[in-house]
Amino acid sequence: MSPILQGIITIIIGVGGCVGYFFLSNLILDTLIYPARGKNIASNIRRANMVRPWLFLFPAIFALSLYLVYPVIGSFLRSLYNRSGNEFIGLQNYVELFASPEFRTAFLNNILWALVVPAGATAFGLLAAQLTDRLSWGNIAKSLIFMPMAISFVGASLIWKFVYAYDADIGLINAIRAGLFGSEPVDVMQIPFWNNFFLMFILVWIQTGFAMVILSAALRGIPEETIEAAIIDGANPFQIFFKIKVPQIMGTIVVVWTTITILVLKVFDIVYTMTGGNFGTEILPSYMMSFMFRDDGRATAIAFVIMLVVLPVMVWNIRQARAEQR
Repeated sequence: MSPILQGIITIIIGVGGCVGYFFLSNLILDTLIYPARGKNIASNIRRANMVRPWLFLFPAIFALSLYLVYPVIGSFLRSLYNRSGNEFIGLQNYVELFASPEFRTAFLNNILWALVVPAGATAFGLLAAQLTDRLSWGNIAKSLIFMPMAISFVGASLIWKFVYAYDADIGLINAIRAGLFGSEPVDVMQIPFWNNFFLMFILVWIQTGFAMVILSAALRGIPEETIEAAIIDGANPFQIFFKIKVPQIMGTIVVVWTTITILVLKVFDIVYTMTGGNFGTEILPSYMMSFMFRDDGRATAIAFVIMLVVLPVMVWNIRQARAEQR
């Protein structure tokens, strides 16, 4: 079957299935379960209207349960078994994880990523949003800054692999070191501790465009009256920015910050492509991959730890978004 025909059939079945489900479920509800006739017509209509929203929510709830809740429960149960899955060992996988120096290194690196990347991307995005709005060619500048968002993490990593290359004829950093200081080339990916920051900068470079677009829209939504009043009171540009604009968009800044934080806690591609988790750059997702094909119980235990780390940030992000809507 050709892809075009397959897509058309999929659309027809999908749309037709949705329409058929909602039509039949409403028909059954109104004619068989709570029929709108007889002496109980008022109570039946009231009860049907109470049930009807759940008919519309059921497909989404079923899909979330099948593809989200069930895998989470299954992963946790799988993490309670040994590597071959035929012996129940309880929380032994978790005990061994937290006793492992490699796991502690990966966990601390993840915390470092969660602190540095959201702060850097949000700060650079806010700065870019403010500066580009003041330029006549600001839209072109925004397009250039946003462009890395169109690149996959693997593609971006390969680009920066050339920038960090040991060969001074290829690597920009070693070329600058050799040209300005006459220094010998160094492999920045093997510098303990600091190599993590070189990896983080790649994600900051990618996510700055996202932060810039969201924060630029927020800055444009600030009432002009507050800025004009500050100018009349003698405020300088820095005071206007930090004391007038930033407080008014703090809710948006927090949402951008937490959104990037959730992404950071799940990032894998950059570390795997650049270092493979070697030289002290291991993070939880890459550490999980090292067990994926040889110890399924340990791998699912790490996956569950990642979920527990991400969950509080997601809950807090949802609460902040709801608070913004009030």
